Formats: sequence, structure tokens, C-alpha cells
Amino acid sequence: MFHFTERRIEAHVCICFIAYKVYKELERLIKMTDIGLSVDKVINIAKTITTVRVNLPQSRDVYTKTLFLTDRHKKIRPLYELINKQN
Repeated sequence: MFHFTERRIEAHVCICFIAYKVYKELERLIKMTDIGLSVDKVINIAKTITTVRVNLPQSRDVYTKTLFLTDRHKKIRPLYELINKQN
């Protein structure tokens, strides 16, 4: 990265720190749920999971459904449940 102003350098360091923190938090959650996969494998699996969101215009209700279709998807499902429980 070629940043020349102090503000851009600080922003870059901040983004790197946040990315590292998110990575370590995901690593902690993986260990907590005893999934037995690396962070990189979980991320690659999560990229293929589809979430459908339906907005009903008259009632303004919103329905969301995450589809765990394969065995790989189902293996990381406890992470989704843990994260949803925390929110």
C-alpha cells in the first residue's frame, strides 16, 4: 500500500486492525462451537450460503430465511445460530 498522508496511513492501519479483530472473533466462535474447521474454510463455505429476504409491501413485514442446503452448510450452521442468539 502506498499511502502518503497521515490520515490515509491511520485509516489503513485501522482497517487492518478491524479485519484482524473480526478474524480472531470468528476463530473464537469456531472453537466455542467445536466445528473443527479453519477460519478460511468457514468463510469459503459461508460464501455459498444463500439468505432469502421477502418484504411484504402492504404489511411491511419482513421474512428472512437462510438456506443450509449442503452438508458443508449444515456443519457451520451452529455459528449462524450462535450469532443470531447474541443479537
